[in-house]
Amino acid sequence: MDPRWLSDEEQRVWRAYLAMGSTVSRATGRQLAEDSDLPLTYYEILVHLSEAKGRTMRMSALAAAIQGTQSQLSHAASRLEERGWVVREKCADDGRGWLAILTDEGMQALEAAAPGHVACVRSVLFDPLTPEQQEQLLDIARAVVEAAGRD
Repeated sequence: MDPRWLSDEEQRVWRAYLAMGSTVSRATGRQLAEDSDLPLTYYEILVHLSEAKGRTMRMSALAAAIQGTQSQLSHAASRLEERGWVVREKCADDGRGWLAILTDEGMQALEAAAPGHVACVRSVLFDPLTPEQQEQLLDIARAVVEAAGRD
């Protein structure tokens, strides 16, 4: 079967999407690194833990939430433990899994990093868009994520 090559218009959309994604990732990653000495992935981990009940998540669920592998999360969690921002404990209910728990120090680090991060996200993603474009972007993102989940 012959590949379904992208049309010229699809190629333009694809390349614009890649440029947008890397622009937003680079800008937010740079801001967090400069202002908070925090990689974007670590920030994302802290956010997920801060929103979880008891600031605790199973490591497997946290890896899925950040769309990373168990190995990537384990490495990041080790670095966050070294900073005193996360602790890991065995799951009491099954003994096989591990929990990641956000410490008070980790919550303070997140609270300190959040204002600058939000300002950066706003400036690179939301400010250039109209409210209608923001809604379109949300619809597009949901459609792509939903379709990818069908694989």
